[in-house]
Amino acid sequence: MGTRILTVEDDERIRTSVKLALEDEGWEVSEATNGEDAIASFARQPSDVVLIDIMLPGIDGFDVCRAIRRLSDVPIIMVTARADTHDVVAGLEAGADDYLTKPFVPKELSARIRAMLRRARSADTGVTRMRFADLEIVPQEGTVTRGGEPIHLTKTEFRLLVELAANAGRVFSREALLEKVWGHDYFGDGRLVDVHIRRLRTKVEADPAEPRYVVTVRGLGYKLQP
Repeated sequence: MGTRILTVEDDERIRTSVKLALEDEGWEVSEATNGEDAIASFARQPSDVVLIDIMLPGIDGFDVCRAIRRLSDVPIIMVTARADTHDVVAGLEAGADDYLTKPFVPKELSARIRAMLRRARSADTGVTRMRFADLEIVPQEGTVTRGGEPIHLTKTEFRLLVELAANAGRVFSREALLEKVWGHDYFGDGRLVDVHIRRLRTKVEADPAEPRYVVTVRGLGYKLQP
């Protein structure tokens, strides 16, 4: 089966132009005009990537993102009409992997989706198993446990953790992590890294406020403490 993309957008003109652009790339596109239909559509037939507009009638894009995230770790791109920090961070906190600001050109959207699909299909570092105190990461199986208890991560959170773990002790700048994890050699935004680090800590740390593993190196970036 080919790649299937769910677009959630109430503006017919935007929805149609996005559908045509994505179909030109050879992808199968399904559409939803509101949050309720989007959630129902994804539950019936999961997609490979979901594109969600924040401003929707009824259930807003944040709640749609949360609902889909409860069902799947599928890559999600949030679309906002503003580059407002609150909207961007709220979308990422809701579980999105990336965001786009309107207006955007179809080539940019296609590039983001291709990068997401590449990331989703490859997270192999060649290392079979990594252990740090009670934290164990098995890249080839896509599993993380702490104290023997499984931890569920999204694909992006998992790639971020694996990148840090495979280079334990090395400090990564936000820019380096954008390139390594998101593949952003274009329109990079450090907020993607900061929010995902925060989300990752809530899952892998016993006390996210006092992280043992994923630590901040002031003025430089982040590292995984061996």
